[in-house]
This record gives sequence, structure tokens and C-alpha cells, in this order.
Amino acid sequence: MNHQKHNLKFEARRRKKAKLDKNKSSGHDEVLQADVDKLIQPKSEEQQPNGDKPPLPEKFTEIDVTIAMLSSTGDGLAYDEHLNHVFVVPFTVPGDKARVKVVRHEWDLHYSMTDFISVIEPGPTRDDSLIKCGYFGKCSGCQLQMMSYEDQLAHKRRIVEKAYANFSGLVPHLVPAIEPTFPSPLQFGYRTKLTPHFAQAGHPKKDEHGNPLPREVPPIGFTYKNRKLDMDIEDCPLGTDIVRRGLKSERKRVAQNIASYKKGATLLMRESTTRIAKDTPGAKTKVKYIPGLEPTKGTDSGDLITIEEEDYTVEKRCVTDNNAVSVEYIDDYIFSNKAGGFFQNNNSILSGFTEYIRSKVFPPGNENDSKPIKYLLDAYSGSGLFTITLSPLFKSSLGVDVAGDSIVCARDNARANALPSTGFAAADAAVLFKDVPYPPDQTLLVIDPPRKGCSEDFLQQLLDFGPRRVVYVSCNVHTQARDVAVMVQGDEKRNIRYEIESIRGFDFFPQTGHVEGVAILNRATFPQKSE
Repeated sequence: MNHQKHNLKFEARRRKKAKLDKNKSSGHDEVLQADVDKLIQPKSEEQQPNGDKPPLPEKFTEIDVTIAMLSSTGDGLAYDEHLNHVFVVPFTVPGDKARVKVVRHEWDLHYSMTDFISVIEPGPTRDDSLIKCGYFGKCSGCQLQMMSYEDQLAHKRRIVEKAYANFSGLVPHLVPAIEPTFPSPLQFGYRTKLTPHFAQAGHPKKDEHGNPLPREVPPIGFTYKNRKLDMDIEDCPLGTDIVRRGLKSERKRVAQNIASYKKGATLLMRESTTRIAKDTPGAKTKVKYIPGLEPTKGTDSGDLITIEEEDYTVEKRCVTDNNAVSVEYIDDYIFSNKAGGFFQNNNSILSGFTEYIRSKVFPPGNENDSKPIKYLLDAYSGSGLFTITLSPLFKSSLGVDVAGDSIVCARDNARANALPSTGFAAADAAVLFKDVPYPPDQTLLVIDPPRKGCSEDFLQQLLDFGPRRVVYVSCNVHTQARDVAVMVQGDEKRNIRYEIESIRGFDFFPQTGHVEGVAILNRATFPQKSE
């Protein structure tokens, strides 16, 4: 097959894939592709129509490239000046001249994946003295440790900007200027949860006399960048102190008991906190030690860190059982959860994050409105993070979720925080808004869906219900942009649409390419058509 037919075949496949993916995915590949297309578009206009393009380097060839931009995926992008083609280079920043190894060509998508080997000449924003992990440059967990934190925050603001430019389809004047990224108080030592894994150990071997040898311990950690192989990782500086201790303890336990594992496994290290109130003058007494919430023997790593604070003695443990209870505090709110269940993994940012949400629950002038907002509906409530931290501002609050286990935890949390006007209900996704007891024009809706975003059915239910104000929290700003566009475009037959008040990114995961987003929207109507 000649190159022309080869390219035509894959271009047709690419167009078909793009048609299928439109408005449905906005995942890693689509985000990378959008950045690749933006980069090669001006170069494609410079391509000379005559003459054959030089072939791409063969797989596993080492080449030198200069990074032109940083993708929203956290990877550097470089193009060959002779080709309408991009090389994706991890662990680099714009301006880096890097030596890389080509590992895979995506012919139909006009880019090639590479392994990072070394920096020949650093770019202006690269500072390798900031790197605090010996695995950086190989492990798939972090992408940005060589950037200053100020530059990381600026990059994540651009990620949010590009998400709305590339995936919303909205004209620019409908999208307000993206606010500066909200920083994390901790840039290392912030992760309250780690889940390293290992593959099946090798078959038992025997020595020359036929005696069984100890089974080899497989690598325990995370995957290599661009590979499915596990990388042995003894420590992760992103983890909190107790989680890092737990990692060492769990690695030792697995090594001692490797013969009992018939296959590979994913381990859990989750921080759990116990506050014991002190009898000191003026001490806060709202949150006290709650018997029964501490991990039971055998469900944690056995490690303990004790911290003396003004009002409390704080005990930190590392829970290792998915079904055991872990406990976290946000200011004076207590949250218990299944350790293996979902809860935000950066406790250091949660106080500022929830305070920001509280500052946005009411529109300007709400107190003077004839029908002010006074009800809260949390449609992806989980174990109650938003319902509980926002409920004191409302006459009544209701958290709804399709996961029954999460609702059980949420009800326990409401009782632990003494919030009698806060309720939770398990509801099927298809009828999520059916029995909401609140008038829409006095209701704030909070939504925090999974990475895939909201389903089309959910968005149509939202438009049917028509809440006065919406706070959309997202762990994937690209699917958020897609969903927000549906709300902004609205439904003319129902005469309902939404206007975006503000959009801001939150840095829940410093040193990585990940950013969370919060969009605030207000209900509006379509302009009346002139006769």
C-alpha cells in the first residue's frame, strides 16, 4: 500500500471516529487530539504541495525535538518542521529541546507517542531543582514537577479556557473570562488516598536440588508512562505522612505473604483522622471524638501519627480495608465513608473549596428577592460533602444519589453533624427530579458528576425542572464544558436556558495535569421575538 492510499484510509477512519465521539467522550484521547490539531493547523497551511514528505522515524528511534506547547493532558507537543505531524513528549515544557524515543505512531491522528530520555537544552520555565520524586520522568502519576507552582496554576487556567473553546461549541461572548486557578495549600504531601497495585507473582521456582525457592515479589506501585507495566515504587511524596508510612508497611506485608496471592491485587492506603477534644478553656466542642468511627484492628496498616493541636489531640491512621470506615474533617464537619468509596483526595484544599462554593450559592440581591433561593438540591450527593457543608444556609436541603451505599453514609454524616433539616434519598437516574419537593425558582442545584459528565437524559431532566441557579462541580472540565453548553443553549420550546456567571479551576492535584472546575449558572429565558 502506498503512502497516499494509507493516509486516505486512516483519514476516513479518523472522520468516522470523530463523528461517533462528538459530544460523547471528551476523554484523554480527544483532549490530546484537539491540542494536536491546533498545533498542526498553521503548519499544514505551510506544507508545500509538491514532493514527497520524508518518512516518519522508525519505532524505537531516538530523535531530538523542541517542545512547542504543553497539552491539556500534561504532555509536551513538538512538531517536525518537515511534516504535518506532532510528537507527544511527556515530562517536558515549552522551549525544552529533548531527546526522545519514538514508541508508537498514530498515523490517522497525525501524532506519535514518545518516551522521554533527557533534556538537551531546558526551556525558560523548566526548573529540575523543584523535582522531589526519584521516579519522576518514568512514573505515569505526575507530569509537572519541573514547573514552578505559579506556572502550574497558569497552565491549568489555560486548560479550562481550552476546554470551553474546544468542547463547548459556544461562541466566545457566552463564556466569561476564566478566573485564576484556586491553589492547593499543599503542593506535596496532600493525597489522602493511594492505590498502588501489582501483577501476579511468578510461578514458584526450585533450586538445583528440587527444593522450592521463595516466590519473587513483583513490582508494587504504579504504571510506567506509555506502558502497561507496573513500576516498583517505595514512596510517593504526594501522599500524606500517614499514607506514606502505610505504603511502606503494606509493601512489607505483601512481600511477607506473597505466596498467598493467587493473582495480582490493588492495595488501598487511606488516611483516617480521629479528633479527641481537649478540656481547655475556650476549646471548640462541636466536633468531638465519636466512638465506633476509629478503624478496627486488622483494617489498617498499624501505623499511627499523633498531633497535638490547641483544641484537639489528632490521631492519623492508614486504613487498608476497602469496606472499613475512614473519617475526615472539613473545618468542624465530620465525614465518615467507606475507605474504598469516593471522597475528595486532597483534604488541604477542601476548607477553601467549600467556602468558595458557599460564597456562590446565592445570586446577588437574593435577600431582597420576593422569592429568594432557600432550598438546596444536591443531585450527585455521594456521602454528603456539599449537602452537609452548605445546608446551614438553607431552609431545607436534599441530597440525591443513585448509589445506595453512599446515601447510607450521607445519612450517618448528617446525624453526626446534627443537621436535622438535611435529608438524603436514593433515586434512579431516570427519575432523579421526579419527587423533588422544592419549587424550582427557589432552588439551588449542585451537581458533581463522574468524569464522563452528565447523561443527555439527566440534562433534559434538569431543563424540565428548571432550578433557579446551578453550581456545576466537575473533575473533568472538558465534559463540563460540553454539558454547560447544553444548558446554555437551553430548550426554546420550554423557554428555558442558562447563562454562565463564572468559571474557575481548582488545583486538587498539584504536580499533575489534572484540574477541577466550578461553573456557576443562572436560569434565563429566550428573548421575545419581535412581530
